[in-house]
Amino acid sequence: KAAEQGDAIAQLNLGVAYYYGKGVIKDFKESVKWYAKAAEQGDANAQLNLGKAYYYGKGVIKDYKKAVPWLTKAAEQGCAPAQWSLGVAFQDGNGVMKDYVSAHAWYNLASANGEELGSKYRESVSEKMSSDQVALAQDLAKAWFDKYKAK
Repeated sequence: KAAEQGDAIAQLNLGVAYYYGKGVIKDFKESVKWYAKAAEQGDANAQLNLGKAYYYGKGVIKDYKKAVPWLTKAAEQGCAPAQWSLGVAFQDGNGVMKDYVSAHAWYNLASANGEELGSKYRESVSEKMSSDQVALAQDLAKAWFDKYKAK
C-alpha cells in the first residue's frame, strides 16, 4: 500500500522483492516498474538498480544510453556501486565515449566511498593510461570528492 501511495522506500523495496522473488513471483519487468517510480523521486538505490536493469537488460531491453543517466544520478549522490558502474561504462565505452580518465576518476571515488572493486579496477585501467592521464584522473577525483562523497 505504501508503494502505491508514492513512498519511494516502499517502491524500492517492492522492486527488490520482485527482482529476487521474495514474497512475490520473480518478475524483472515489475521490479523495473517500481524502481522507476522510486528513481524518479530521487532515491539513489532505485536509480542504481534502474541503471543496472538497463545496463544488463533485466526487465527491459539492454540500453546503455538509458543506463548511464540513472547511474550518474545515483553516483552523484555518493552511491559507491553506481560510481564503480560508471567507471565500467567509461572504461568499456558503453553508453558513453570510452574514456580511461573518467573511468579512473569514478573508480577512485567508488573506492574512497567503500566500494572494494573500485581500487582493483582503478589499478587495472591505470595500466592502459599514461602518467599524465593518471594525474589528470586523480585531480578530477579530488575535485569531485566533496561533491560526490557518500552521505
